Amino acid sequence: MSERSGQTTAGSIAAAGGAAVAEDAPAGSVPARKRTLADSAPTSTADRLTERFRQIRGRGALEIGLVFVLVQLGCIIYYLVDPAGFPYLEKSNFNVLSQSIPVLAILAIGAGVLIIAGEFDLSLGANFTFCALVFTRWYADSASAWTATGMAVVTGIAIALLNGILVTKAKIPSFIVTLGMMLFWEGAALFYNGTTASLMVPSEAMKQVFTADLGFFRGQVLWLIGIGVVFWLLVHRHRLGNHIFAVGGNPAAARAISINPDRVKIIAFGVLGLCVALAAILTAVRTGSVQPGTGRGMELKAIAAAVVGGVALSGGRGSVLGMVLGAALILTVQDILLLGGAPGFYLDLFVGLIIVAAAFFNRMIEGKAK
Repeated sequence: MSERSGQTTAGSIAAAGGAAVAEDAPAGSVPARKRTLADSAPTSTADRLTERFRQIRGRGALEIGLVFVLVQLGCIIYYLVDPAGFPYLEKSNFNVLSQSIPVLAILAIGAGVLIIAGEFDLSLGANFTFCALVFTRWYADSASAWTATGMAVVTGIAIALLNGILVTKAKIPSFIVTLGMMLFWEGAALFYNGTTASLMVPSEAMKQVFTADLGFFRGQVLWLIGIGVVFWLLVHRHRLGNHIFAVGGNPAAARAISINPDRVKIIAFGVLGLCVALAAILTAVRTGSVQPGTGRGMELKAIAAAVVGGVALSGGRGSVLGMVLGAALILTVQDILLLGGAPGFYLDLFVGLIIVAAAFFNRMIEGKAK
């Protein structure tokens, strides 16, 4: 508001000055044009690229993108030096990465959008498990693939919307609400399916739709690209995205300009539920079975990927591209550790350190912005 007021004041002064000049100017001269906000918009291609570069950097995507590129270059060099000991560029390794990265990246998009809106959802993993169980059970009970998919999507969105309504209407912190709902839905999964795995045998048509073999990559990559583009447009090119950033950055200021923070947060919870359901379906089709504890711990990995991708834990800042790159970086490092023969617990050490480092880095960026 202060910047806009400053621009108005400057424009008023310029207009007053122009009027004074016009009084002294000879008759028939063209009066000075009043300066508007549109005059500050970039006009040339170079100015537009500079502005776009500044926006990407401000959202944290540039830094994580550079780190990701450097990691990839290091892996390629290592592979060229020792292809037998470090088969990073082999087809089998790319198949593994192209199946795991899209799932975590989709979850990171959902968690990241919610964090930008200023809330958390610790029941993400339990929601993931329950959606996968609903999908496999309905499909195994002779329902069509589309019916099973629809039921899983409705389940995921409904669970997330319930969390959003409890948070916004009861005014209970999302950390408390979703922690309790995480335990509830973990118990509900056991009640719904029991302690045994839920099995399914996906048809060839379903495999082609969700997990098609594309040579070096799998069909999950196409799903990630499609979902990523849709949510990039929603978050960065749509009015709803502006509202999400406004609510997460300053709810009081958003309310002052007629934005309903509760409505925006509930929608953000619904976005997370949709992403959780889609990720659960991709996982169920790939594995053909779902354990009652399949999604345990995924909420932390999704939040970690979003934070590594530049999403501010305090809300109001982040980018869809950064969320995807954060997930890709975490799983790439996991792949490096596995190819190098490192123990599995090294990954937990890395994720813990990278969350703290990313949060510290984001805090530094916010401090400079202020």
